[in-house]
Amino acid sequence: MRNEVDPSAAIAPQIYRLLRQAIVTLEYLPGQRLSEQEIGARFGVSRQPVREAFIKLSEAGLVRILPQRGTFVVRISMRDVANARFVREAVEVAVATTACSVAPPEALDRLNELIALQREAAANDDQRLFLRYDEAFHRTLAEAVECASAWPFIEDVKAQMDRVRYLSLPAASPMSRLIDQHAEIVRAIAQRDARRAGDAMRLHLREILNSLPRLAAAHPDLFEDDELPAHAREAANATSGRDVAPA
Repeated sequence: MRNEVDPSAAIAPQIYRLLRQAIVTLEYLPGQRLSEQEIGARFGVSRQPVREAFIKLSEAGLVRILPQRGTFVVRISMRDVANARFVREAVEVAVATTACSVAPPEALDRLNELIALQREAAANDDQRLFLRYDEAFHRTLAEAVECASAWPFIEDVKAQMDRVRYLSLPAASPMSRLIDQHAEIVRAIAQRDARRAGDAMRLHLREILNSLPRLAAAHPDLFEDDELPAHAREAANATSGRDVAPA
């Protein structure tokens, strides 16, 4: 995690984003205690913006603030991940279908550029860079339908999802599969096929349900001892065996 903050900009949001990234990429592990004093010293800031960042992380479900005890990174909850995916699917399927009628050509060009950059990051096994381009892809899609405000909302609900996504990336096949799914979404939008675009986005966002139980079993120290809710099991079953069209 880089230590620099821009003193000319609001400090607390910067600290929040840096800590969020550190938690998502498992630099800070579940159960680890976060110290206001230590983090403030690391960034060269007072404890107040760090405290504000902790509150925001708590609202995102990434830390738990226990009075008189401290602030701790929470374990990953399969139930919370599945519920966040449920909300995200509702928003992003609507974005993808709307893009079929309103997305300008330059937005599609940018989406294809980001797919190419993702392929390069995957070839270099650069997971952090891959995730950065993945974020940019979904943000660009929201902006293409002139609904940029959808992206901050999605960011707020998907924090738990991001930790699972990072865990799932070391294998080459998930990265290539996610890229192919992005490519299918863009093809459907370019062809103005709203139903196909919605189905492609739905399949893409349900990918996490396939890896979630396997990752929880492989990393019991990182996960809560809970189960997928019924709606997530149904969604996983509905997409079992399906794949994207060839690129």
